[in-house]
Amino acid sequence: MFYYLSSMTNEKAVAEKLLQIQAIKLSPTKPFTWASGWKSPIYCDNRKVLSFPFQREFIKSELCNVIFEKFPEAEMLAGVATAGIAWGAMAADQLKLPYIYVRPKPKDHGLTNQIEGFYEKGKKVLVVEDLISTGKSSLQVVDVLRNEGLEVVGMVSIFNYGFSVATESFEKANVKFQSLTNYATLIQLALEKNIVSADTESLLNSWRENPSEWMQ
Repeated sequence: MFYYLSSMTNEKAVAEKLLQIQAIKLSPTKPFTWASGWKSPIYCDNRKVLSFPFQREFIKSELCNVIFEKFPEAEMLAGVATAGIAWGAMAADQLKLPYIYVRPKPKDHGLTNQIEGFYEKGKKVLVVEDLISTGKSSLQVVDVLRNEGLEVVGMVSIFNYGFSVATESFEKANVKFQSLTNYATLIQLALEKNIVSADTESLLNSWRENPSEWMQ
């Protein structure tokens, strides 16, 4: 079964907002280096959106639309620390849903919580992420929630690189996911706006197909 949900939102409009404020930067000929060591023609920092009120409001509205339309069964939201915390809190406030957030690992002091906030076992929870790359860290959050007795109904993110490994991982974990926009939409928009040249299109597309060995 294929678990990526088709979008009912304006993917291009979201991508345009991210480009406007340079939350996403493209540099196909002088690539960025990720923490993993991968070379990448794109750098995505959705936290930057929080500093721009109009773009922030637009992204928040789109996020709420997706949650309302695609995950109506969600009884609460769970933000992923740290970049997903603010978006999850804003969406939960707008939709009047309970909210929790999940740390990468338990605190080493106090109550040693990994999940912050109040929740009851059996509740249907939707995970809010800012970005999906390989899906590994996102799905670790799903495991934490499931281990605490919560029913994960899916995950929503602002951006998705569109890696096949992520799609396969989400399918294997039986997790539906939806992103407001994605790499393919972004590249098409960047070409239309002459942000990148047409002769770099194949270079940009080849990265998504094999990111771990691109330009190595």
